[in-house]
Order: sequence, then structure tokens, then C-alpha cells
Amino acid sequence: MPEIPRIPACWRFPAHPSSVPRARHAVAEALPYALRPHLRDELGLLTSELVTNAVRHGARADESDLVELVLWPAEGHYWLAVSDPGTGTPCRTATPVVARPAAYGESGRGLLLVDQVAAAWTVRPRATRGTSVIAGVTVHGGG
Repeated sequence: MPEIPRIPACWRFPAHPSSVPRARHAVAEALPYALRPHLRDELGLLTSELVTNAVRHGARADESDLVELVLWPAEGHYWLAVSDPGTGTPCRTATPVVARPAAYGESGRGLLLVDQVAAAWTVRPRATRGTSVIAGVTVHGGG
């Protein structure tokens, strides 16, 4: 009999900056207790950066746009997909190109952090509307 996979955790939050800490908390609470010390910081950082980008660049706060998060374990990783209704510029390669921010700029470092923390990540257009950024972290110990 094949192993039945775990059901992914899924949330939808308003496209508003106040959703960033709520999303980070939801992801941390969804992790198995034994893995929280090992994955909470990495997944928290990825969640913060990706939800912030979705709120700032992919959604329209003046409408009823939502940011969607999905978290699931697979093949020794925990994967996080953050989706927004924006059109973005879908990446045409498996590895997105990360722009280098100005040395004294106040923003533009989020995807650099994602690139350093994630074992792998990509940007994909959604089948109906919007864009998803998918990032995974390797499970190291704890279970």
C-alpha cells in the first residue's frame, strides 16, 4: 500500500501588512512540535519575505485580494507556496534571477534572503490567475 501523504496546511490572508505576522505565526504553529526548533526560523523568514512581497507587489489592498499560503512536507523538505492574484512576471527558467539592491537602499533584499535560506525556490504562474513563489527548506533532525 502506498504511503498516504499529509494534508497540506492552507491559509488565506487579506493583502495587508498586518497579515505578515499572522502568516508567520500560522506556519510556525502548523509545524510538528519536534521540528519547530529546527525549521521555525527558516520558514518564518521565508514566510515574512514572501508574504510581504505578495502584499506589496502582487495584490491590491484596496480590493478584496487575498494572499494564499500552503505548507507541506515532501521528500525531506518543508515546502511553502505563497500565491497572490498579481500578474507579476512569470519566471521562464527554473532559477529566478535575483536583482542586487543598491548598497544603501532600504528595500530589495527579500529575495536575496530567500535565495540564501531556501534549499530551492522558484516562481510559477497559477493556472487561473496570479503567481506563486514556492520555496523549500531541508528538514535537519528532529524527526
